[in-house]
Amino acid sequence: MSAGASQARRGPLSGLLVLDITRVVAGPYCAMILADLGARVIKIEHPEDPDYVREFPPLVGEGDERFSAFFAQYNRHKEGITLNLKHEAGRALLKQLATRADVLVENFRPGTMARFGVGYEVLRELNPRLVYAAISGFGQTGPNARKPGFDNSGQATGGLWSMNGFADRPPVRVGTIVGDVSATLFATIGVLAAVREAERSGQGQLVDVSQQDSVLALTENAVVKYTVDGEIATPLGNDHPFVRPYGQFPCRDGHVFFGGYNDKLWALSCRAFGTPELIDDPQIDTMAKRFDPQVYAHRVKPVVEGWFRDRDKAELEAMAGDDIPLCAVKNIREVVEDPHIAARDMVVDVEYPEGRIGMFGTPIKLSRTQADARGRAPRLGEHNAGVYAELLGIDAEELQRLKSLGAV
Repeated sequence: MSAGASQARRGPLSGLLVLDITRVVAGPYCAMILADLGARVIKIEHPEDPDYVREFPPLVGEGDERFSAFFAQYNRHKEGITLNLKHEAGRALLKQLATRADVLVENFRPGTMARFGVGYEVLRELNPRLVYAAISGFGQTGPNARKPGFDNSGQATGGLWSMNGFADRPPVRVGTIVGDVSATLFATIGVLAAVREAERSGQGQLVDVSQQDSVLALTENAVVKYTVDGEIATPLGNDHPFVRPYGQFPCRDGHVFFGGYNDKLWALSCRAFGTPELIDDPQIDTMAKRFDPQVYAHRVKPVVEGWFRDRDKAELEAMAGDDIPLCAVKNIREVVEDPHIAARDMVVDVEYPEGRIGMFGTPIKLSRTQADARGRAPRLGEHNAGVYAELLGIDAEELQRLKSLGAV
């Protein structure tokens, strides 16, 4: 049984019951954040067509007992049951569970749950206080609502893809699933807001979050740049549109980020890296002068590159200390092994029968009701007996009958 499945979860959301009818990342991650914060989350999967992320690498264990670490990372702390929405008895079970739940999270294509007869309009009649979160590619409304949604489609249609990369090359997809993750975070915020409102009013509501909307909300000043000045944001590589120096610079063993752009930071940097005379250089002695693209390219950038070229990342970080914004550009090995990451408990070890899985922890640090990131993810249908008996009063004989029908 997964950690916390057999006893009340602790945490700020303890007492909250969440039904998780999602797969892949955006939905499972949303429900997992709620679980980390103490909610009881029941992951519902089709008995013969479960979340296919269960097969994603990397895998731990051997043979038929191999288990996906990818799945484990996004489904920790959850109880797992099976339920077939294509079967009348399965739909009936979901309706009964929904009457007990505070939150339901799904990430089907819009209209799918309604076609099964268990969409928001139906479930809210059964449980008016239910918060129903629907995560999709393009939202529940609008001309593109029925289009399939993936992380890449969110990045492409939300504008982010067109802005990423270098100006002299084709645009580049952001190197992680930012469409999924941004939708996750906005959905989680929406759920928490709706739960809070439901506590006051007794009325739940639909939380409609799309990947496209979420990605668009990450595009910084691109929208106002266009609506005010008519400018279309283009890839800038590692540069900033108006702050200089502020970006990635090469050093002897890799690259560093350096952001010494204002007058105070520039003066500190000049002193730290051995060129104090540049503080009063009339060509570059003010932030406005250094921001000029030509001055930056011919006077400032060569100076900064000279500071870093023959020094290591660790040496440069030590020279910068706590006052100058400079840090190493780290690969994932360096991040995982970073003592600061360890101090923040941001890589946690979870023991499975197949082996230990190290995964990212929770970035939500609460002083009193702490979040917990060390729960196991469930096997397919692992908690059928316990959940159905506890919540719906279904005994072993009836559960076996439902299984023989193909309902669970």
